[in-house]
Amino acid sequence: MALITTDEQEALRDVMRSFLARYSSESDVRTVMDGAAGYDAAAWRMAADQIGVQALVIPEEMGGAGYGFDELAIVMEETGRSLFPAPVLSTTVLATSVLVATGGPLAQEYLPRIATGELIATVAVSEALLHWDPVDITTKAEESGGNWRLSGSKPYVLDGRQADIIIVAARSGDGVSLFVVESGADGMTVDALESMDQTRRLARLTFDASPAVLLGEDGLGWKTLCVVYDRALAALACEQVGGAQAALEMTVEYVNMRQQFGRPIGSFQAIKHRCADLLVEVESARSAAAYASTAVAAGADDASVAASIAKVYCSQAFYHVAAECIQMHGGIGFTWEHPAHLYFKRAKSSEALFGWPAYHRERIAALIGLT
Repeated sequence: MALITTDEQEALRDVMRSFLARYSSESDVRTVMDGAAGYDAAAWRMAADQIGVQALVIPEEMGGAGYGFDELAIVMEETGRSLFPAPVLSTTVLATSVLVATGGPLAQEYLPRIATGELIATVAVSEALLHWDPVDITTKAEESGGNWRLSGSKPYVLDGRQADIIIVAARSGDGVSLFVVESGADGMTVDALESMDQTRRLARLTFDASPAVLLGEDGLGWKTLCVVYDRALAALACEQVGGAQAALEMTVEYVNMRQQFGRPIGSFQAIKHRCADLLVEVESARSAAAYASTAVAAGADDASVAASIAKVYCSQAFYHVAAECIQMHGGIGFTWEHPAHLYFKRAKSSEALFGWPAYHRERIAALIGLT
């Protein structure tokens, strides 16, 4: 979601919106919510075969399409509009970014399989905290005879139960390092968590001397994670903009249809003012996400600041728009049958994901030298 999009990028948006209208309707989302899998495997494969979503930012020499973060941002915005219940954030943003950044034999092995939709991957970093912080990483990595084993727990892993491989941040003798653990590894326990947002699955992963393979160089994992963190924040901000836009459109449609005192309630000045305020919030959030995406794509010096600003503003905008969506729908907005609550739950869970806004305000202050 660049500040200025090209015709090709807008064509990608049209294709994604058409695809999601077919495979991520409200009934599709609810079906996945009620299922144990956590995503629609057929839709996930179709996203790879028809559009190449999973291959989008993978280099061509590794079986991907070779596009950049601007295109990925558009995909994230569109998936946010429809609450697409699939491991896009975990696989296409987090795991792919780590593998591309580290390179090497493991990237050559896994990225082509991610590109085809065959492989689902995720990244496990946080432990006691929600945001990423090296002091929070206490999972231990021990080497013996050239083999690594991990011991510890990761309580908030996106799509941890669905993933075929998990990239784990653990502490070795040289510092924070990255390791690949395959699903079903010895000593690994996966417990699905009950989360507020049923369209996005979380799991607790516990490792007890689980076999792992070192990804990249020992002790340099945190350097990679810093770059990936900014990409994750920007991608999530774009997703939040898409969700906020959908909630706003839903609200405007309803207030122009709902009659009270012989006229649409959208014609009342108080409702007009509230909708106008929401539009300003959504467009401001769009600008923040667009700048963060551009900064991340360009590797700008202020990418971290822009990413945290986008996280703060887009989190609050999405939450406010989703809450107002419920309020302005009146009684029907509070029912299970209406989709308003799905956006509200996604907004609240996204607000916490990768760190609360309060943490990112502190991060911004530190980055610009105020603390």
